[in-house]
Amino acid sequence: MARTALPGRLIWRAARVVERITETPHAATLLLDVPGWPGHRPGQHLDVRLTAEDGYQAVRSYSIATPEDGERLAITVELLDDGEVSPYLVEDVLPGDQLEVLGPIGGHFVWEISQGGPLLLVAGGSGIVPLMAMLRHRGDAGSRVSSRLLYSARSDADLIYRVELDARAVNETGLDVLYTLTRRQPPGWHGYARRVDRAMLEEIAWPVANAPKIYVCGPTAFVETVADQLTALGHDPLAIKTERFGPTGV
Repeated sequence: MARTALPGRLIWRAARVVERITETPHAATLLLDVPGWPGHRPGQHLDVRLTAEDGYQAVRSYSIATPEDGERLAITVELLDDGEVSPYLVEDVLPGDQLEVLGPIGGHFVWEISQGGPLLLVAGGSGIVPLMAMLRHRGDAGSRVSSRLLYSARSDADLIYRVELDARAVNETGLDVLYTLTRRQPPGWHGYARRVDRAMLEEIAWPVANAPKIYVCGPTAFVETVADQLTALGHDPLAIKTERFGPTGV
């Protein structure tokens, strides 16, 4: 039986980088060993703290990409051109390097198989990360909860976890994965080719009568637009859980 995050005071813990995995030209996953990690739930996040030689510290929040797995977890970081922390994590950190992490944080944006479905996930850009943790949790448990992911990105090259998502869609019962590429589409593209809009959501979402559990994550403008359009389609605003971050175009 998987452990869950324990209540109590959060403390900074030492995290050792086990592996850095390139996901796209602008994103990488860091696999971390965190001794004493109390466990987490799919959808939670953590803070990463870096300390320079002169004592300067920078702290950033990142969603956890994996379901609970003892003292090992992963975060996926998107490179920001003007970022203070992301360039180091995406391009320079090496196995064996030490970070500090604080978490797990958050309990609102969480889904576990005990909550049932149907489950509608809508991701913009790196907003896929906490939703991927939910899908991995579903897959690891062998769940057949009806689930559907709509993932919006600028181009095919910007789709994080593309190979894994496609494999899960083929191999896992009850899971549909849909993509929309907003700027560039490869030859022969069969997915959507525009920003997420009301017509698209009406086409892919379960009927209101099915009372789907809905999770939307991505840039602030993306999340607000999707949530507003789902509400306009009649979905209960209380059933729409949202997580947002600074603006990046998707």
